[in-house]
Amino acid sequence: MIGTTPAKLEILADPEAAAQRVAQWLLEMALATDGVFAVCLSGGETPRPIYECLAASGCRERFPWERTHWFWGDERFVPHDDALSNYRMVREALLSRAPIPPANIHPIPTEGMSPEAAAAAYERELKSYYGADRLDPGRPLFNVNILGLGVDGHTASLFPQTPALEEREHWVVAVAGAKPEARITLTYPALESCRRAAFVVVGNDKRAIFARLRHGDRDLPAARLRPVGTLHFFSDISAAGT
Repeated sequence: MIGTTPAKLEILADPEAAAQRVAQWLLEMALATDGVFAVCLSGGETPRPIYECLAASGCRERFPWERTHWFWGDERFVPHDDALSNYRMVREALLSRAPIPPANIHPIPTEGMSPEAAAAAYERELKSYYGADRLDPGRPLFNVNILGLGVDGHTASLFPQTPALEEREHWVVAVAGAKPEARITLTYPALESCRRAAFVVVGNDKRAIFARLRHGDRDLPAARLRPVGTLHFFSDISAAGT
């Protein structure tokens, strides 16, 4: 059984140093894992430099691409070529620049169906990969889950005061009304099913909310996450306030 432990905090000099450190950490985790390695990716701009570091010379030659599978923690319900698409960002930063087998890439569907149907389809995809309909704490879905932190305390697309925060049965749900576009998000049970969860938080604008997260403020959706494995915080000096 994997048990939850207190969060491990690493503070880096600046966003570039944080990105390089998280990329190196991911490489180390992948190389230390035998067999399939599953990563759940965060969207937005904060993790883009991490993905670019993975695809850069040094990491690219050493990373076990052929046995690594890539998933998304959430997605905006827009076409994959839309500027707002998390998939597009990851494709530009990583997928198009590294030798990743197409079968190892698992984007959230966003076209030709409703948000609710897309959420159900991605849940089926996750369950097919996992090989079961129920999550076993002793066999996490992901090896690593990369997470972001919004200025309102959201992570993935789990926004304050939305029904998705209370969902414990479905692994994936649609979220409407919190943002101009609908979102598809993994729920707490799926996000928590990981051997290592890592919040990556950079920038002075995140300082106040990051302090609340580190103190476990349960009003923040991000602070309610309880991974079955270890929890890590990677921050730069500006966000950490030191």
